[in-house]
Amino acid sequence: MQFIALTSIGIENLLVEELQSFEIKVTKQSIGSVRFEADNLTAQKFCMMTRYATRVMLLIDEHEDINNKDDLYKFARFQGWQEWFGPSQTFAVEFNGTNKELKNTQFSGLVIKDAVVDYFQDLYEQRPSVDKQDANVRIIAKLNKQKIALYLDYSGPRLSDRGYRLKQGKAPIREHLAAALVTRSGWLNDTSKPLFDPCCGSGTLLIEAASMALKMPTNLNKSFAFKRLPSFREAKFKELQKELKQQKVDSKLWLIGHDIDSKVIETAKSNANRAGVGEFIQFKVADAGKLQSVAKRPGTVLSNLPYGERLGSMAELINLYRNMGVSFKKHYRDWNAALLGTDDELFRLLKLASKKRYKFKNGPIDVTLYMYELNEKQVAQNQQTSELHYEQSRAFANRLKKNKQGLKSWLKKEAVEAYRLYDADIPEYNVAVDVYGDNAVIFEYAAPKEINAEVADKRLQDVISLTAETLDISPSNLAVKVRKKQRGDEQYTSYEKQNRYQVIEEFGAKFKVNLYDYLDTGLFLDHRLARRFMQQNAQDKRVLNLFAYTGSASVHAALGGAKSVTTVDMSKTYLKWAEENFALNNLKNPRFRFEQADCLNWLEHAKGQYDLIFLDPPTFSNSKRMKNVFDVQRDHIQLLTWVKNILSPDGVLLFSNNKRGFKMDEVALMGLGLKAENISKETLSPDFKRNKQIHNSWLITHG
Repeated sequence: MQFIALTSIGIENLLVEELQSFEIKVTKQSIGSVRFEADNLTAQKFCMMTRYATRVMLLIDEHEDINNKDDLYKFARFQGWQEWFGPSQTFAVEFNGTNKELKNTQFSGLVIKDAVVDYFQDLYEQRPSVDKQDANVRIIAKLNKQKIALYLDYSGPRLSDRGYRLKQGKAPIREHLAAALVTRSGWLNDTSKPLFDPCCGSGTLLIEAASMALKMPTNLNKSFAFKRLPSFREAKFKELQKELKQQKVDSKLWLIGHDIDSKVIETAKSNANRAGVGEFIQFKVADAGKLQSVAKRPGTVLSNLPYGERLGSMAELINLYRNMGVSFKKHYRDWNAALLGTDDELFRLLKLASKKRYKFKNGPIDVTLYMYELNEKQVAQNQQTSELHYEQSRAFANRLKKNKQGLKSWLKKEAVEAYRLYDADIPEYNVAVDVYGDNAVIFEYAAPKEINAEVADKRLQDVISLTAETLDISPSNLAVKVRKKQRGDEQYTSYEKQNRYQVIEEFGAKFKVNLYDYLDTGLFLDHRLARRFMQQNAQDKRVLNLFAYTGSASVHAALGGAKSVTTVDMSKTYLKWAEENFALNNLKNPRFRFEQADCLNWLEHAKGQYDLIFLDPPTFSNSKRMKNVFDVQRDHIQLLTWVKNILSPDGVLLFSNNKRGFKMDEVALMGLGLKAENISKETLSPDFKRNKQIHNSWLITHG
């Protein structure tokens, strides 16, 4: 019979070698799959033993001239379905692929379902039932242009799910990929040598390595789909199971796993015990950034290193890779290393030359296995490399020191805890650095087109290292927001949130900020003095805050004794954050209201009167939830027309925006009967004096 085994991209060659080791004839290798010929018992043995296949399917038939639904129906209708199941059993159809006529996979699946049902109705006058969840037989159809192949699911549930992982770490890899990495690392050539994973997570790499060395079956007791086929023979299968159980070899293994998370280490231990290899692996809580020697004789380091699964975690990663590179040279001479990751720039920080690389897919993510020989020559060559990429980066560190010294008396006098320390002062180091207590954020501005991307990346790495060093901030407390175009599927990757919040005080107000999970932190530092104005002028006033973000101006107004405060924003997340800021300041009043709405639409239909309004719209917005595309330069008069209708006769509007070169249309403003006073200079605090165009601020009243 003919079968097809599926796997992940990059593992196909290993799958071919594995099939050949079973003396199975391979007929075709494609991207992510391998076709082979085998009898039932051999195919069943392969399903129980395979390390690299994720699914095995039995080929029923294929055809190269399927153009429309009639062709598809006829092809499926005249198959000998009674060979595979009977009318009293259930089945399901899984359809993949399209062509010019067959554009909907769900419809194509129904065509095949109808053909199968009609076949049994004609033959037995009885119709089998469809069960999408737990069918006795699952039919798989794969269409590529006019060519179609019909299969039966032979293996059943995913073969890479070995059953020992009830819990997993933050960046898990599938067991079949882990097995491929173990093989490519070369450790299996001499399993008497130590195998060390410094970032072991839930232990998958080490568990797969141990079971491979011990020649343990992968899926001995799985609920295979082939057990439901007419050709299945229970007695022969049990005899095969017994034979495979006895194949396990005795071996002395030396496997070591470290991870910084104690809970993950406990998970790894549990997983290893369930897999039957717990006695062979030593798990320990340890920091990979502070690697020490783990064995007196050389072996193999094999690890799936962290690669930016959290937004803002770059500082930690740069520190980790640099320190690991130093430790490898110091403590792991004559070892081999096989390290999995996604970012070439991070691996350059190891300052080691890879001898080979293997490309794989970890789910939707492109990953590379970097192979190293930590020999004497390589260690000596790389020991002399300076920690910084560019010596001129020291000028950036000196500017940080100078700016902090210049702000020292102001910070002390005003008790400011969150402030901007650096804002592209040196053109080559095009970043902003904001300090939040014992934490800091680095915002990278988009580099000019003429700047080489690799040079910009290296400068940013220097900036990160020097910021942590100069400000005496731990890399784990340094968030980095990189403005760069993401590649391929990276743009669809959802980042893991750290949910790290801290409280910042400002002129008697407390605010919750999050430096790590969003591009912005929850507090716009440049509006500090505008918020103080709101507090100082809110006594007994009806206050409105539009485009309110996390409600910081609303909090100041409430603390300033406002009679009522209305906070309007389109984001449910930010409004909830605003309510939390009110609670943080013990502000509770039925006249403190929060409204989720498109602010433009809300303003257009607003009623009532407000004595003090804070209006800080975006420079530009084409949000799908907004009624229209908004441009602050083009649309500010329309905006102010609506505001005029709800501004009380003696009311004050504080209008602000961040558009560089913004021009107020004073003639149109006079036509509305309004007058404006530019207070941009008065709302710039000392930490933003270097960037006078950070925002524009106007006080607007009735003329």
